[in-house]
Amino acid sequence: MCITFFHTNTPNYGNKKVSQSSALSVIVVFIFISQVVTAPMSTINAIAVEAYKKYVLVSLIQHGQFSTSLPKYTSSAAQRNLKNFCMPYVELATSYGSGKIAELEACVQTNREKFESDKNLGLVKQVVSSMYKRNIQRLTQTYLTLSLQDIANTVQLNGPKEAEMHVLQMIQDGEIYATINQKDGMVRFLEDPEQYKTCEIIERIDFSIQRIMALSKKLTTMDELVSCDPSYLAKAGRERQRFDFDDFDTVPQKFNL
Repeated sequence: MCITFFHTNTPNYGNKKVSQSSALSVIVVFIFISQVVTAPMSTINAIAVEAYKKYVLVSLIQHGQFSTSLPKYTSSAAQRNLKNFCMPYVELATSYGSGKIAELEACVQTNREKFESDKNLGLVKQVVSSMYKRNIQRLTQTYLTLSLQDIANTVQLNGPKEAEMHVLQMIQDGEIYATINQKDGMVRFLEDPEQYKTCEIIERIDFSIQRIMALSKKLTTMDELVSCDPSYLAKAGRERQRFDFDDFDTVPQKFNL
């Protein structure tokens, strides 16, 4: 029952593309998953294992990197054992860190059945896609113009057509600023043209701020409810005995703006 609850209530972004417009939702999900992974526990449980798998994948999608080191206030059971239950995901993160798409795709193929059975293949595909995007974004920091063929060769795509598809999608999502001359197959990388002075931009910023405030309020309410739960307090008390109080000085008690 607990596992079903976890799967059905985690936002279903494993089956849809995470675009710039849903970046805030991804961050909130990442915070939620982080809390599940670092919650007090005396033994490893299925929910924590499933959360850790998604923690690895969302870290790669959102941040482009993953560290097996968990915060020091994480339970010793989680610190010692979680990654041992999720080795295909740790291997995926290691392959991602190499920056080589061929190595990453080989890892995906090796562990494909595991990812499918975990119902995480959609997220894994997003991890692969995010590497292509990050490799293209790195090119914008080095070149002003580049041919689609050169992009395909550098990023290890199948050809200029596939490179064009990726670049166009990234332009559409606002992830890069560029123009494509289809006649000669050249891409010109541009600076962000937005001056952030229009009424529309101000309204969008205000909407984002209001949404963040609403989410922060929800997180604060959840934090307060959990903080008053007798079972949580009992477990947290047992875990805290393993640390000095100084270890918790930097741990935020609430999410405040």
